Amino acid sequence: MTEQTGFAVMALWIYPTKDEPGVCLPTVELEPEGLQGDRRKKSALHLVGAAEAVELAPRANLVLDATADQLTGLIAQRMVVGAAEIEITGKPSNCPGVYASVLRPGIIGVGDRLEPRQDGAR
Repeated sequence: MTEQTGFAVMALWIYPTKDEPGVCLPTVELEPEGLQGDRRKKSALHLVGAAEAVELAPRANLVLDATADQLTGLIAQRMVVGAAEIEITGKPSNCPGVYASVLRPGIIGVGDRLEPRQDGAR
């Protein structure tokens, strides 16, 4: 049985300059402080579901094919996306989605899946 798990990355955004439009990228290096080229913010990553990205237009970095409730359910979990590992750390106070910290840097791309970290993973 080859059941797919996790959530697909639908878009990757960086926001190099405050209050200016973001830049959508097909792949990007996830560094310890966040996505390469993104201005540094309160949290390394901001993840949202596709519905929130369309309806509320948050300035999130990763848009996923997940619901808000599904993302909230990932808080305190270690996840793998592309070659990187992250930990979902909590909800922003005044916008949708969840925040994450970077545990292992690496390249991530549109189409990669955000999946639970497997035991024994580095």
